[in-house]
Amino acid sequence: METDKIVVGLDIGTTKICAVVGRKNEYGKLEVLGMGKAVSDGVVRGVVSNIDRTVAGIEQSIREAERQSGINIRVVNVGIAGQHIKSSIHHGSITRDSTFDEISVEDVRRLTNDMYKTVIPPGSEIIHVMPQDYMVDYEEGIKDPVGMRGAKLEADFHVITAQANAIFNVNKCIKRAGLDIESLILEPLASSLAVLSTEEKQAGVCLVDIGGGTTDIAIFHENIIRHTAVIPFGGNIITDDIKQGCMVMDNQAEQLKVKFGKAIAEEANPNEIVSIPGIRQRPPKEISVMNLAHIIEARMEEIIELVHAEIITSGYDKKLAGGIVITGGGSQLANCRQLFEYMTGMDARIGHPNEHLGKSKVEEVKSPMYATSVGLVLSGFRGLDDRENRYFEKEAKAAEKKSVDTQSGYNYQERKTGDYTKSDIQKEKSWWKSFLNKTRDFIIDDIDDDNKY
Repeated sequence: METDKIVVGLDIGTTKICAVVGRKNEYGKLEVLGMGKAVSDGVVRGVVSNIDRTVAGIEQSIREAERQSGINIRVVNVGIAGQHIKSSIHHGSITRDSTFDEISVEDVRRLTNDMYKTVIPPGSEIIHVMPQDYMVDYEEGIKDPVGMRGAKLEADFHVITAQANAIFNVNKCIKRAGLDIESLILEPLASSLAVLSTEEKQAGVCLVDIGGGTTDIAIFHENIIRHTAVIPFGGNIITDDIKQGCMVMDNQAEQLKVKFGKAIAEEANPNEIVSIPGIRQRPPKEISVMNLAHIIEARMEEIIELVHAEIITSGYDKKLAGGIVITGGGSQLANCRQLFEYMTGMDARIGHPNEHLGKSKVEEVKSPMYATSVGLVLSGFRGLDDRENRYFEKEAKAAEKKSVDTQSGYNYQERKTGDYTKSDIQKEKSWWKSFLNKTRDFIIDDIDDDNKY
């Protein structure tokens, strides 16, 4: 049963490595059992650059997650990001043997699997194949072809590729940490599972995940992923700007950004001054909050311009009724939402991963900076494509119906996965057989008595 399934999400980010352990409760909500964090020293802009440091961070986060949850972790769902991620649209088709049979889930799956054979640039690997719109015998605009009749099944696919070396390094780190990978998932797709609603995906929405090293973009329309992109700027580059502009240390720049930073300079108090301890017996350094805001605003404007350019490139800039949803650690910057709305002219909100969360042991996980980690756990319970989820539901219902015993009317498949055992089922079968035999004998005796008279 899904409530017995334990899933672990592992987010190997530029600033932190985070492991989240979760399971579904009886209401279908995600219950977080434990979370582990570690500083990420071996990842630059989403790409592993130091194997040993990354392995150490993974092991530390996994140990903490095991301690909190009481679960022995062996398999994880891992996120992947970085500027090397590319996406493109490809067309695929298959010809079916019989035009009289209905198109089945297996036909759709065969078409999708064929796309993994698509020719891509050397040194790249396909990590996701996401169907867009289907065509049956050249009839376009079909969202779900299952159940229709036709000889030729076609579709446009959103194909996402990653650098083979980047995938290899992630796999190597996971193996050296003593773990196995259940699935490798693009991080903005994982974040979308945690912070976007079905209504937003249907209406059209752009997810912007501002991480430490990169800003990830995923655009949805009519409940289908339409465009993905990775911008090689994130929260760390803002910290570097503050470090250089204010002549302070790395940790001081990060604290200035988090505690006093604003994305809109006009919102800062021109008379507010922050005093920073000097280095080795030097006098304290005074930083103007207004100047700090100007530094942050300049870089945030550049990031937002790149995000807006990606939205326009996708061709869906006039179709996003759901606006923009901002998540990730960078979304917590003061006035971030207002600056997005001002520069793009679109509605925006901050995405918190609490729509799918139930009562959890770790309340900290509801912060936007853990949206990817929560999404990686959710991806272990369901696919990234809502239509694929419906296909699986159809198959599950068909299998459940097939498992029903026609003689007694009991669903033995369901009973096996519940509290019933095989011996219980055999006892019930024996009881029914005995009951039917007694009933038959009673009817025969009754008929004999009637014949006597």
